[in-house]
Amino acid sequence: MRYVYIALIVMATAAVLLFKVQNLEVVTVSFLNLSFSMPVSLLVMAIYVLGMFTGGALWSLLRSWFAKARTRA
Repeated sequence: MRYVYIALIVMATAAVLLFKVQNLEVVTVSFLNLSFSMPVSLLVMAIYVLGMFTGGALWSLLRSWFAKARTRA
């Protein structure tokens, strides 16, 4: 089973590296008065990580609201 996990880690790492290599084009991101350029792959990964944090925070907030609503009823 150990080798299966190692193989899965190697395949996931290879997929991420392939994505990185194939998306080296530079894009410009503008928001309000700010503007900056970065590779597409870095932008996608940053948005993914930001989505994980905000999604987790939103889920936690909703769970606490539901729990408080249940205890007050």
